[in-house]
Amino acid sequence: MIRSLLRHSVAPIVRLFHRRPAKTPVAAAAFDEGLALHRQGRLSEAEQLYRAVAEPDANYPHAVYNLGLVKLQRGELDAAVPLLRQAVAANSELAEAHNALAVALGRLARYDEAVAHFEQAVAARPDFAEAHCNLATALQPFGRHQEALAHFERALAISPDFAEAHHGRAAVLTTLGDLAAARLALERAIELAPRKAEFYRSLAESKRFTADNPHLAAIEALARDAASLPASEQVYLHFALGKVYADLGRHDAAFAHLLEGNALKRKEIVYDEAAVLERLVATQDLFTAEVISERRGLGEPSPVPVFIIGMPRSGTSLVEQILASHPQVHGAGELNDFEAAVATLAEMSGTPTDVGGEELRRIGGRYLERLSAAAPAAARVTDKMPANFRYAGLIHLALPNARIIHTRRDSVDTCMSCFASLFGGDQPFAYDLAELGRYYRGYAALMEHWRQVLPPEVMLEVRYEELVADFAPQARRIVAHCGLDWDESCVDFHITRRPVRTASAVQVRQPIYRSSVGRAAPYRHRLGPLIDVLDGA
Repeated sequence: MIRSLLRHSVAPIVRLFHRRPAKTPVAAAAFDEGLALHRQGRLSEAEQLYRAVAEPDANYPHAVYNLGLVKLQRGELDAAVPLLRQAVAANSELAEAHNALAVALGRLARYDEAVAHFEQAVAARPDFAEAHCNLATALQPFGRHQEALAHFERALAISPDFAEAHHGRAAVLTTLGDLAAARLALERAIELAPRKAEFYRSLAESKRFTADNPHLAAIEALARDAASLPASEQVYLHFALGKVYADLGRHDAAFAHLLEGNALKRKEIVYDEAAVLERLVATQDLFTAEVISERRGLGEPSPVPVFIIGMPRSGTSLVEQILASHPQVHGAGELNDFEAAVATLAEMSGTPTDVGGEELRRIGGRYLERLSAAAPAAARVTDKMPANFRYAGLIHLALPNARIIHTRRDSVDTCMSCFASLFGGDQPFAYDLAELGRYYRGYAALMEHWRQVLPPEVMLEVRYEELVADFAPQARRIVAHCGLDWDESCVDFHITRRPVRTASAVQVRQPIYRSSVGRAAPYRHRLGPLIDVLDGA
């Protein structure tokens, strides 16, 4: 997901400008003292010295850069961006400032600008390994995977022992389906940084652990010293051990680590649960059967889009991989474009009852521009953003000939799989069992509403358990729903080579399997807070 830009796969890397610029002796001394304090983590004192140097001299970009870096490290993005812009305006060749500005812009969801400044950083300093690494990470949500791989490899050519670049290279190789090479890259990253819990978590997700795995002892040793790790690394460590111990059948130990990891992750998240659940209910009130009927057929008539919706970990990736194996289908992955269309609707009037055909066609047309750019010759393009379940009514109004596929999986299995996942994107409801249960109930209620108000031919329901138990007939249903003739390549979906940038990137490279049915059974006695909510207690 594009929201994960600069937050996952590879941590963005910024660093102090440590070379003394040629300024007055007094300014240089203050700059050096600020650097020393900055390295000690004494940010407030460093800020005062940088400011004393920078404010009288607007053309002292190195001090302005380090001042902006203080703001960035504190998370004060609105203050960091103008300072970093000032630094690059004073010296367009200051690669460190372009790099830090790109990191700040990425965190503000200004992704195109972020990529542009990373590109300027590597243009100014072709040997800037950290900027190549950051640029590679930033390119992936745009589908520019081969370019990303090239920049990771450039970073490693500059700095062969750059652990984060090996880890990032593994991430893009996983996306591209080269799982063997990805594991080798992960093992090299771990060799170089054996206390980096994030790397172990990636390795755990890349394969099934066995008791003789040589990395098991290292992960357990790191766990014994977990208190010495930063909180974010502790999160990765607990999720890694949750996966490892589940693979080994040590379910009580696995769940204990998942509880710890989820609790730590939940502390990092700002989540207004009441507002989220209220919006799910309000959507039902807005998109009534009357509204759907009155505005049906007014939107953009293209049959190209296929929306695959549902809860995370419900089988959406599998359904997309089946369709993407068809020669007439392009699998676009998880797109945020329809959420942007919702923002357009809010700007227009705020409610669907006030939006006419011209506005609906505009929403549909803007969305189709993205799909056409991705695959102009495809008869169908899939959008596998699960959270689009919130917008199924507006999808139908804006794109009346689009098809929707809703994947459903056992509620407890779905929620347990979410609880065991450290998501790359924004899934703030997933890290507390009761919150997860309440979100699931809100989702289920909205989906029942869509069943009642959408025309029956628009949305196909696919049960995950039925799909894996009776694969070929279910796959045929899916393909037929999209108005396509059957193609045998859909049976061999696991050999289809295409980028897959989701938590299921490894699983969809495997033939159909049934082991995920009953996923929650070993943990059911520990899932009381979730089951009570799901049962309405």
